[in-house]
Amino acid sequence: MVDWGLARQVARFAANYSPGGPSPSVDLGVDLEQLVAGFEGEVAAYTRLDAGPVPTPRGVGRAEWAEANLEQLGALLDPVAERLDRRMDSAGPLAGALRAGAGATLAAEAGLVMGYISQRVLGQYELSLLGPEAPPRLLFVTPNLERAVSTLEVDRESFLGWVAIHELTHVFQFQGVPWLRDHLGGLLRRYLATVDVRIDRGAAGGLPSLPDFGRLVERFREGGLAALVQTGEQRALMSEVSATMAVVEGHSEHVMDALGEKLLPEWDGLREAMTLRRESRSAPERVIHKLLGLDVKMRQYEVGKAFCDAVVSREGIEALNRVWEGPERLPSESELARPEAWLDRVGPAPTPA
Repeated sequence: MVDWGLARQVARFAANYSPGGPSPSVDLGVDLEQLVAGFEGEVAAYTRLDAGPVPTPRGVGRAEWAEANLEQLGALLDPVAERLDRRMDSAGPLAGALRAGAGATLAAEAGLVMGYISQRVLGQYELSLLGPEAPPRLLFVTPNLERAVSTLEVDRESFLGWVAIHELTHVFQFQGVPWLRDHLGGLLRRYLATVDVRIDRGAAGGLPSLPDFGRLVERFREGGLAALVQTGEQRALMSEVSATMAVVEGHSEHVMDALGEKLLPEWDGLREAMTLRRESRSAPERVIHKLLGLDVKMRQYEVGKAFCDAVVSREGIEALNRVWEGPERLPSESELARPEAWLDRVGPAPTPA
C-alpha cells in the first residue's frame, strides 16, 4: 500500500534541502577502516563485551542514509498500513482512491522524516530489528561529520575518533549481547500489533511525485500523517522500549567519554561542543524535533548517560555490565532516575574468577 518509490523521492529531496545543496559522501581526510580498527581493542577492553567481527565502516551521503533507513522503516509501517488497507475495503467505490491517497500520505511523510533526520545524524550501527535479519552495517554520514567539525570548531581527528567510539560501542552491544536485538524487536512487534492509523483531512495524500518541501513541512507540523493514540498497553510497552534505548544510548555516551578522555589528542571541549550542537536548534527545528520524537531521544542520551556514569562511579564497570545479563536486569524508567534502586535490586556484581 505504501508507495516506497515516492518515499525515496521525498527522502532524497528532503535530505538535500540545505544551503549547501546535494550532499553525497565527502572525503573526510581519514581512512575510516583504520580509524575504527584503532579503537576496537580499547572498546572491547573497557566494555568487556565480545563483538566478533566488526562490520567494515562505510562513508555515505545524506540521501543514501535516508534511503537505507526507509527499508528499515518499511518493516515498521507495512503491518500498520495493511490494517488500514483492510479497513478501506468497506469504502466501496472510493476504496481505490482512498488507498492511493493514504499510500501517498504515508510515503511522503515517511520520506520527509528520514530526509530530515539525515541532515542531523553523524553515524549509525544499522541492523534489522524486524523482518529477516540482514547483515549489519557501520555507516558514517560524511557531509554531516564534515559540517560538524567545521561549525563546532573542534579538532578533526579527535571528533571523528569520538564518534567512531560511540558507534563501535553499539556494535559491541548488539553483537556482544545475544538477546538484545530479539528483545527490542519483540517489544516493537508487540507495540505495532496494537497500533491503528487514522488519516486526517489535510494530510499529504495526492501530492505530486516531487512535493513542495516548505508546504510539506507545514502540513507535517499541523499533524498531517496520522493520529496514533496510545492505550495503557502501548504506554507500558513504550516505557520498556524507552528504558532499553536509554541504556543502549547512555552506555555508548559513557564509553565514548571514558575512552575519549584517555585516547583522543584534543579531548577538552568535545562534550561541550556536542551538547551545544544538540541544543542549538531554531524554533521550527524544535517543533519538528518534538513531532518526530527526537526530543525523547535527546533525553535518552542524557538520562541513560547519567545512569551509567552513576553506576560506574559507585560500583565500577562490572556492576554496569549487569544490564547485559538479561532483559530482567534492565532498569525501568523509574530506576534510570534512581541508579541506587537498580543496584539494590540486581545486587552486587559477581566477583571475577
